[in-house]
Amino acid sequence: MSQAELDLVEDLLGGSHRALARAITKIENRSPGYRDIVSALHEHAGSAEVIGITGSPGAGKSTLVDKLVKRYRDRGETVGVIAVDPSSPYTGGAVLGDRIRMASNVGDMDVFFRSMSARGRLGGLSTATSDAVTALDAFGKDRVVIETVGAGQNEIDIVRTADSVVVLVQPGSGDDVQMLKAGILEIGDVFVVNKADMDGTARTVAELEEMIHLRSNPRKNLDTGHHRVDEAQGASVVNGEQEEEAATWTPEVVETVATSGDGIDDLAESLAAHRTFLEESGRLREKAQTRYAEEIRRLVQSDLSDLVEREFDARGGVDAFAAAVADRETDPYTVADEVVAPVRACLEETDDG
Repeated sequence: MSQAELDLVEDLLGGSHRALARAITKIENRSPGYRDIVSALHEHAGSAEVIGITGSPGAGKSTLVDKLVKRYRDRGETVGVIAVDPSSPYTGGAVLGDRIRMASNVGDMDVFFRSMSARGRLGGLSTATSDAVTALDAFGKDRVVIETVGAGQNEIDIVRTADSVVVLVQPGSGDDVQMLKAGILEIGDVFVVNKADMDGTARTVAELEEMIHLRSNPRKNLDTGHHRVDEAQGASVVNGEQEEEAATWTPEVVETVATSGDGIDDLAESLAAHRTFLEESGRLREKAQTRYAEEIRRLVQSDLSDLVEREFDARGGVDAFAAAVADRETDPYTVADEVVAPVRACLEETDDG
């Protein structure tokens, strides 16, 4: 690590918001030395509560985040906010990065707001987001809130980064509920029906609660004769043998009107309850371990991909191989074996050594 990077890390840990902003810029741009910076910050992270906010466009995510952050600040807690915006196909930059979304917290130095580009990452989160969370965590922020791009069946990257996930829907939106049925229901720890002063709120809440109930009890109304839940013992009875069940969290449904702040206290209480569940059940460490496993895999795959690209370049580029395949001089599997062979040989040599 260079002296400049050491100084940047020291200044960040010392509470410099300028250093924090510079570090996140390096992280987002993947500038030389950013990995050393994240590595140095890692040992100082691990105490912040990370909350993910997602939902379909127009559900009021930004306003809700603004009011939730204000609620935490009123309690004296410091907050970092990462808003993951759609990417420009031309520059890779955040399309909506300059919009004003934190009106209630403008000028508050204990609220650090950063808009980041999704950079086309499937699921809406860029690969730099988790590193930015590490920087905010190491800086000493009590809570880090991630607001993601839209929502859909692929909006699951947030699960790997956040401890608690909030999913927003609007009243009377059949499309939103169908979207939840398509898969995103699985990621929510708290569901928020925002704009609850609109017609259709009660029906949307009822639909969500029914879906959650069915998710929590998938065998409801199914009498197989082999499985039942012993509520008195809190355990499953399978073929006559009792087994202890792992602690589970049943997602809560909260009604809010973000523009006025109604229901924000209820949302904060639900998030606090989920945090308590994670800590007491041991799930918090399990989630962290799963998150790091995914991160390690992602980094290794990225590094190996870079090595393979270098091998392609050393052999004349991938287009030369593609031309040979098109001329039927070779085939894709043989090319892959040839390119990966040096890496495989190095690994086998290490194992033998």
